Amino acid sequence: MPESWETEPLRRPDLSDLRIDEHARRGPGGFKWLRWLAAGLGVFLLIGAAMYAVKEKAPVVEVTTVHTSQAGRPALLNASGYVTPRRRATIAAKITGRVNEIFAEEGMRVEPGQVLATLDDSEARARLISARADRDATAATLGDLRVNLANAERDRRRAEDLWKDGGISEQAVDQARTTADSLRARIAMGEEQIRAAEAKIRVAQEDLDNTVVRAPFAGIVVSKDAQRGEMVSPISAGGGFTRTGIATIVDMDSLEIEVDVNESYIARVKPEQPVRAVLDAYPDWQIPAKVRTVIPTADRQKATVKVRVAFDRLDPRILPDMGVKVTFFGEEPGTRAAGATRLLVPRSAVREEGGSQVVFVYRDGRVERRAVRLGPARGDDHEVIAGLSDGEQVVVKGFEGLRDGSRVQLKG
Repeated sequence: MPESWETEPLRRPDLSDLRIDEHARRGPGGFKWLRWLAAGLGVFLLIGAAMYAVKEKAPVVEVTTVHTSQAGRPALLNASGYVTPRRRATIAAKITGRVNEIFAEEGMRVEPGQVLATLDDSEARARLISARADRDATAATLGDLRVNLANAERDRRRAEDLWKDGGISEQAVDQARTTADSLRARIAMGEEQIRAAEAKIRVAQEDLDNTVVRAPFAGIVVSKDAQRGEMVSPISAGGGFTRTGIATIVDMDSLEIEVDVNESYIARVKPEQPVRAVLDAYPDWQIPAKVRTVIPTADRQKATVKVRVAFDRLDPRILPDMGVKVTFFGEEPGTRAAGATRLLVPRSAVREEGGSQVVFVYRDGRVERRAVRLGPARGDDHEVIAGLSDGEQVVVKGFEGLRDGSRVQLKG
């Protein structure tokens, strides 16, 4: 066999050959790949968690309830306005004075004649006592004058008898008559002074009564305008130190809606016309109402005419100055059966997809994409011929990213 083929004799494997060099194990490059692997895995997990959170975040939507039209009447006009009371008053004192006690509080119901506040009455009470004292003094003087007059009348009669018998001169008789007439005149003057004193007493009593401020009608206190110790006056005294009102009262039974209608559409509004009102605070609550009056004047700056609408029935949820949207209805079509109704859906809820009209129906935290068949438009609404039922809730805002079956959150 050639020498080139010769090989070294085979060695038996030694376990020491498998030992890892200590320098290689602890050197600067040892297990570096493990650290990079752990960092990459952490970044991957963070990105995945963020993507999961974004994916699971439910969009916020705003929904409304579909409703039937009122007695099948067509909607002619939509407008916005506010709830206003026909009877609202800021109660002020008739006199200037300092508030001793105030009993009015916001939200308190008051009855006619109920005391709202009392003012300092020391001066008014002193004037009343003085007027009564003047009257009593005059009355006492008047009693003395009447006694003197009775005596003077007796002297006059005796003088006249003596003069007839020639016992005294005519001058003595005239003097007796003059004394009686003078006392009679003084009595008449005293009676006039008593009447003047009585008038002063009435004025002083009125001033004293005016220190008690009472409610002129039944209602709710909506504003407390003065505090104990403040000065109040029926007119502004200037300087910001004197109040002109005690409290503001609203007659809640006189609430109505005040709407500014564009003068171009005022011909569509008539007294007793049926109206549907929806408060901004309760968008799913439809309140039946009717036109009470159309104010016969226009606002040239806004080109509007003021219309007042009366509620068919008041409710404690209706509060002054609430925003409200109203729909004015026309005459009921004669071809429609009595009592027939139409389902209405807001225009903002209808989406155009692939040539079809669809809405997203909200139910139990999810939305369902549903095709609908629409009829004619009625103001801001559309009639629904098929696809929806009365009372279902549809999305009107927040369509971005919505799909059939998407989980959503309602706007708080």
